[in-house]
Amino acid sequence: MDLDTVRTFVSAADAGQFQEAAAELAVTQQAVSKRIAALERDLGVRLFTRTARGAELTIDGQAFLPHARELLRVAERAVASVRAGSRPLRVDVIASRTAASGLMRGFHSAHPEVELDVVTLFDVETAVAAIRSGTIDASFRAVAVPGRPLPPDIASIRVLDEALQLLTGPAHALAGARSVTIAQLAGHRIWMPGIVPGTEWAAYYDDLVAEFGLTIEATGPNFGSDALLDTIADTPALATFMGERTRLVWPAGHGLRRIPVTGPTPVYPHSLLWHRDNPHPALATLRAHLAATTAGHDAAGTWTPGWVIAH
Repeated sequence: MDLDTVRTFVSAADAGQFQEAAAELAVTQQAVSKRIAALERDLGVRLFTRTARGAELTIDGQAFLPHARELLRVAERAVASVRAGSRPLRVDVIASRTAASGLMRGFHSAHPEVELDVVTLFDVETAVAAIRSGTIDASFRAVAVPGRPLPPDIASIRVLDEALQLLTGPAHALAGARSVTIAQLAGHRIWMPGIVPGTEWAAYYDDLVAEFGLTIEATGPNFGSDALLDTIADTPALATFMGERTRLVWPAGHGLRRIPVTGPTPVYPHSLLWHRDNPHPALATLRAHLAATTAGHDAAGTWTPGWVIAH
């Protein structure tokens, strides 16, 4: 059903005259008549009868009027739902305990007026497809994985280099160290069951292993961070890597240690991805906030894979 004809019908019904409806709609009286006639043909009924005083609704016209008003209200709500700035900014943070989630919490504190919808998507291909389809507005990722450059319509900016720390149980050989060098980790078993082949973080840790001769094991099912912490606390031979901004809470009896890694410090590069044509005004606000509140990258004494986008 043509909404212009419905709008014309409602205007004519309210005005009681086609001439006044034409003036309100900024069209000719002839155009109003043609629209009403077209609507009557579509519905198969007469909506108005002409009188000396103008136009009066027929019984069918009276029955149709409240529904016509509702059609226009629904149409307005539909347009408003996608009008720039009228819907929440939808951002993918990969996981709720990561540094990206912390960055979005900081943004929300600084800009409580911006309505947010935070989601967690798994891999970069899924995130990029969601950005391109408009399902989400932005995603935090480490870009770009070797051999898989971003599509030209996807923009990115590096927003945070997150230092990795060594997480050990109280009986681990390195548990008492205030810091460890990356060379000291050679020969120690680092257990990371959450690494999935083909993901960006798998590419990152593959390069870390190749660069420094580390032993990273991804064996066994991934039961989540709580199970990982239980195992690390109880197994002196195992340690794991943890981002310094990853938020975790464990029982006091676990006695876990988070130990800085130096010489160099491996850092995980977080970038923000978005579609170049995305008009959502809050997206620009988010990018400005991240630029103003996050530290620089490629600092002296740090390491990232060579494939990471520098800007």
